[in-house]
Amino acid sequence: MTLQPTRFYLACCVALLAAQSLAITDAFAETILVDSVPALHAAVNSANNSGGDTIILVADGTYTLNDTLYINVPNVTISSDSGVRENVVIQGDAMSATANIGNLIRVAARNFKLQGVTLQKSRWHLIQIVGESDADSPEIRDCILRDAYEQMIKVSVDQNDLNTSADNGLVENCLFEYTAGIGPQYYIGGIDAHAAKNWIVRGNTFRNIISPDTAVAEYAVHFWNDSADNLVEKNLIINCDRGIGFGLNSRGNRGGTIQNNMIYHANNRGAFADVGIALHNSPDTRVYNNTILMEHNYPSSIEYRFPATTNVDIRNNLANRNISQINGATGTVSNNILNAQSNWFKNAAAGDLHLANESISAIGQGEPLFGLVDDFDGDARTDGASIDVGADEFKTTSRPLPPTDLLVN
Repeated sequence: MTLQPTRFYLACCVALLAAQSLAITDAFAETILVDSVPALHAAVNSANNSGGDTIILVADGTYTLNDTLYINVPNVTISSDSGVRENVVIQGDAMSATANIGNLIRVAARNFKLQGVTLQKSRWHLIQIVGESDADSPEIRDCILRDAYEQMIKVSVDQNDLNTSADNGLVENCLFEYTAGIGPQYYIGGIDAHAAKNWIVRGNTFRNIISPDTAVAEYAVHFWNDSADNLVEKNLIINCDRGIGFGLNSRGNRGGTIQNNMIYHANNRGAFADVGIALHNSPDTRVYNNTILMEHNYPSSIEYRFPATTNVDIRNNLANRNISQINGATGTVSNNILNAQSNWFKNAAAGDLHLANESISAIGQGEPLFGLVDDFDGDARTDGASIDVGADEFKTTSRPLPPTDLLVN
């Protein structure tokens, strides 16, 4: 079958982009194309036996694993061959405490990349990044991660050696969700990272991380247990029990930035709806220009808690709940607007918290901040003395003028 010119052009573009995105430092990396479960397991084994430097391209299809994919060597990439993440599904046998497959992928080496695939159904995690093996610099891009019985991405650590950790990770443009609209138990979450440093979590969507019973679910994004200097920005979090957390009780976090995120929670979506953003034992953390609309009864959109939480900077956030200082935490809280209404946004019920029009009181009321150069969509923050409060920098758009050189018969 021959491709039509337009389809051929698009196919070439997709192939070129895929080739560029899969470039790794070793120009002689082996590339293996797989189209069956045995071939996928064999390709991972081959990569491990050869010392890494392997790109595994997975043909479109559904792959129900016989065992965890163990990545034990550096510079291994797993990617869809087509570049369409919905078309390549790698899955366990069930989302259940009794499922045969615990983790779908266990990464115990540096520079692992996962791109353009769907992962689903596990007893534990869809991906475990093994910090105790110093599995630095993982990249997870443009994937769908759904229906794990525990947290979808786990970054683990040896509690007796917090200095050996998985650092410099990237999770970008992924979808995390429970397709039933609610999770299977309370011990679930999106990204749960221990002792992780210098990670970027950007441009992802998290949906329906909701506990069905017993207790509140874990956060959509959680860095704790000696984590430090992570950036969480431009994410959309819809109907998750808790949004973004830095630190937890005595296992804290240091520094980092939470900015330009949109967090929405509808009324009657779960029995344990909780805070949008939380800093618990998280000194020197910046919380800038987030938009949080909560239609349940939890009183705080943002909270900073415990005496070790010092020198935090919370500015330019747009919300409809209080910012709460709890248990002796200290910091700067300014230029926040906390009386947001659902009609201020384009489509709040769908989680679209872009500003609806130029009359919203958040426009022009923010304070320019060092390092805050754009908004949720990547639009530049307005030059001058002020910016908009919240994740969206409002832009007016004009219809293009009609052409004036049309021929008239």
